[in-house]
Amino acid sequence: MPAMETFLFMYPLGTTMPDGTTTYPAPFGNTTTLTDDQDTIDDNMTSVGNFMSWSGPVVLFGFTSNNEPVIFDGSTSNYFILSHNNTQSGNIGFSNSGTYGYCFAKGTLIATPLGNRRVESISTGDLVLTDTSVAVPVKWLGVQTVSKLLCGPNMQPVRICAGALGNGLPRNDLTVTADHGMVIDGLVINASALINGADIDWVPLDELPDQVTYYHVETENHDVILANGAPAETFVDAVTRAKFDNYQEYLDLYGAERIIPEMERPRISSQRLLPQAIRERLDIGLPPKRERISA
Repeated sequence: MPAMETFLFMYPLGTTMPDGTTTYPAPFGNTTTLTDDQDTIDDNMTSVGNFMSWSGPVVLFGFTSNNEPVIFDGSTSNYFILSHNNTQSGNIGFSNSGTYGYCFAKGTLIATPLGNRRVESISTGDLVLTDTSVAVPVKWLGVQTVSKLLCGPNMQPVRICAGALGNGLPRNDLTVTADHGMVIDGLVINASALINGADIDWVPLDELPDQVTYYHVETENHDVILANGAPAETFVDAVTRAKFDNYQEYLDLYGAERIIPEMERPRISSQRLLPQAIRERLDIGLPPKRERISA
């Protein structure tokens, strides 16, 4: 059965394509259901540029900065934003691809002075431990919920099996988003660059629920903390916090955005840039083809 998602509100943009300067119009209280039944593949996902249907075929054109789908109806040449929120206003941030968060999956154990805690239980002001055993307070725990139907491969996380990084790390299987930085040999390496097709690999989409929630831990600086025992980065302001479900909570706490400078460690986002020593230790061959949606 094709996957579906129902939205409570619709923002009609007319024939104006969102470009970052377009503003939200008044919403309609239309209940609209999108269905993944136009690409002939029963995979419960739709990529940007692909067809879906509501009353007829429409195209998933992109996403707002609030992770709302932007739909193009070719029969009328109109654009629409579908949302669960009827209070959006101001300029419409826009992306013509899915969005990543630099985040941990639910259940990830974060080291604190009082022992490991599940990431979703951490609150502003709680202390977490850095990789040098320094206790630092959490400024904010960001929460981001993404839809498998609308984001497809762009939400597909990476699973790092217990012991895959060497020295028994991580201590338990660790699931992070693809661009989350793991710290190895003094380098910050995106998880997707570590894939070896065996004990570090994409989590198959059919193992994921329709809605997946990720969490990021923000501290004062861009720190290294321990996730299931393995060194991993805290949040760095590479993407706007406005993508997160609880962005208003951040504004209520601090009043405005702030920039977090990246730590002074090289970042590797592509597998071809990995040092040979890390390739050999983690049994990473040539960069894999981007065929990541199979079971």
